[in-house]
Amino acid sequence: MFCNQCEQTSKGAGCTVVGVCGKNSEVAALQDLLTFSLRRLAIYARAAHQAGLITTELNYFITETLFSTLTNVNFDASDFISWLEKAEKKIELLKEKLMPLGVEVVLPASMESFVLAKEMPQMLEQGQDLAGLEKLSGDPDLNSLQQLLLYGVRGIAAYAHHAAILGQEDQSVYDFIYEALADLGSEKDMNEWLTLLMKCGEINLRAMELLDAGNTGSFGHPVPTPVALGTKAGKCILVSGHDLRDLKILLEQTDGKGINIYTHGEMLPAHGYPELKKYKHLVGHYGTAWQNQKKEFAAFPGVILMTTNCIQEPQIAYAQNIFTTGPVGWPGVAHVENKDFSVVINRALELPGFEYDSDKGMVLAGFAHSAVLGVAGAIVEAVKNGAIKHFLLVGGCDGARAGRSYYSELVDKAPNDTIILTLGCGKFRFFDYQLGDIQGIPRLIDLGQCNDAYSAVQIAVALAKAFDCEVNDLPLSLVLSWYEQKAVSILLSLLYLGIKNIRLGPSLPAFVSPGVLQFLVDNFGIKPISSAEGDLRAILAG
Repeated sequence: MFCNQCEQTSKGAGCTVVGVCGKNSEVAALQDLLTFSLRRLAIYARAAHQAGLITTELNYFITETLFSTLTNVNFDASDFISWLEKAEKKIELLKEKLMPLGVEVVLPASMESFVLAKEMPQMLEQGQDLAGLEKLSGDPDLNSLQQLLLYGVRGIAAYAHHAAILGQEDQSVYDFIYEALADLGSEKDMNEWLTLLMKCGEINLRAMELLDAGNTGSFGHPVPTPVALGTKAGKCILVSGHDLRDLKILLEQTDGKGINIYTHGEMLPAHGYPELKKYKHLVGHYGTAWQNQKKEFAAFPGVILMTTNCIQEPQIAYAQNIFTTGPVGWPGVAHVENKDFSVVINRALELPGFEYDSDKGMVLAGFAHSAVLGVAGAIVEAVKNGAIKHFLLVGGCDGARAGRSYYSELVDKAPNDTIILTLGCGKFRFFDYQLGDIQGIPRLIDLGQCNDAYSAVQIAVALAKAFDCEVNDLPLSLVLSWYEQKAVSILLSLLYLGIKNIRLGPSLPAFVSPGVLQFLVDNFGIKPISSAEGDLRAILAG
């Protein structure tokens, strides 16, 4: 196997025996094979769309399957075999529909004679022969740009999938996914790939806008809300991942059943949404970021429901008490189809739950763009009168690799006239810090999930407008932590918007070649993080 798509890749280069995430060589081969199959499907889909034949069902399929290849989403080989077989059937169906129209589809030589194997051992051989993505180009820089594009598209697919299930879609998002997948492996120069990457950033911004509209349209605009970190005596279910709709359905199905619902990880922002917080049995938040789940889940005396991504290998202590739904999967773990959570509820009623109440304090959630822009006048005034000197956006994905304490140290050392904006699970390094306020404005403002990056963009644009300047001229610095492919798509969106001097860590992506890195440094001022004290000094010096 070879996989270098996440930040924790082995030795900073690539996982070759087993993934640091827990992905085995079989799943890695099937994911590579599925990616290859989706690239073929995209060529036919692009031709079909030009002939007016694209169907909604195909759009859903392409985003769900791409989503499944993100880090920490699906580890079940049987799911990938099923998706592979469906992809090939869809290709054959498109061929049948295009033929009477006289539409000729030309495939690259490497794809033209491909036939999906019938049995898993042969499928694994096919996936292994593809050797990941390092054969897209013989030029390391061109290959690096194509990997950036693929990982960015996987991030777009995740946001588009979330948005679609909430009724928000834009065909241009799907069109770009088809375009990008179809172009991988083609003959383009560096400037052409860079143009596609900027378009990837633009389309990802649109996908995040759709998701924001889906979330706020379905659950209301978030409002600042204190969230309890302790526990209540009684039966309990813990919901992790990112999918707010799954949480809403579970809250409806558990209403009046005497079961307390807790959020975990990136589900913390759910407490700020009016249509979710109205359920009195949504009682608090338990635990921290995804990489701590083995310890935290083992101590939880109820059921765990994993939605979308962020699953790790379930431990024996809770293997019978964890369920998956949506794209997420792990072999041997019960998967809930059709959003009927009765099996989850029944198991929760069988388990002891918490014996007594515990008080671990509160954190404040619910500061999406609507809430922050609602006090924009006060923020602008505080900047003008010198009370606020600088804004630090410290956010992104958390992870287990050493060096991530940098982010908590940066927040801890930030002077009292600094506002900390944060989003994603990276905030769990410091989300419970008591930083006080500046003229009534909290110094620590949690903007939500990594899925809520659109809020950060809207806030930055609004502040720039208020001060009649460009975003890059604001007293605002971005210090980001990355782990998986949604972080890649967010970074591309920021670059598309022209935002410069972003600090990125804890390590730079292994798939970014020296030549591409130099381009990013020269044109966008991308900087690897160094020491918290040194970076903070440089940031505040302007």
